[in-house]
Amino acid sequence: MSTNKEHHKTLISKTKTFVKQTLANAEGGHDWFHTLRVYHNALLISKTETVDIFVVELAALLHDIADSKFHDGDDTIGPKMAREFLFQLNVDSQTIEHVVKIIENISFNKSLGNDMLFVSEELKVVQDADRLDAIGAIGIARAFNYGGFKNRPLFNPETKPNLNMSEAEYKTSTAPTINHFYEKLLLLKDKMNTKTGKQIAKKRHAYMEQFLEQFYDEWGGIK
Repeated sequence: MSTNKEHHKTLISKTKTFVKQTLANAEGGHDWFHTLRVYHNALLISKTETVDIFVVELAALLHDIADSKFHDGDDTIGPKMAREFLFQLNVDSQTIEHVVKIIENISFNKSLGNDMLFVSEELKVVQDADRLDAIGAIGIARAFNYGGFKNRPLFNPETKPNLNMSEAEYKTSTAPTINHFYEKLLLLKDKMNTKTGKQIAKKRHAYMEQFLEQFYDEWGGIK
């Protein structure tokens, strides 16, 4: 058993190196540090869940290896890259398939359609870990970093949030960054899967609400 653990440890180390190199020039909200935060979140959540920790670690590390936002909306590239990399490491086929399915189903936009065809306890953990990094102080920083990357306005009172977006509309939206709070970030608290994820999300959600209140006060010159 200890030999297997050591082998897994080696594979995780190689995966970290691969991801860090691959994301070396990534946008700041979807870079290696984002992946590392999700990885640590996943380890924390896993402490109170019954999961295959090896699958969780691999999926957390590889979940954003090729985010579709930066590949013309193509969400097949990431799973393909992950599959090829894990195959080269001689990871068993069952584990590879599980990790790939997690990557294929983790995104928020999947919840906007009817294509959530796969569910596992490991997916729930990694999905919560990823969603936690999209809310709170880090979530706010990431939202505006991406908005700046896409040259989007901070806020436009005339552009109302679309609260009933389809998956296609979400993927092609060019709305101001503040709209993203209502179209995604403030919805994540109630979409968490795990007990630990829900507990952490409550605090981060409250922080975002405080931020928005202050933002509107400053925008209107109130204080």
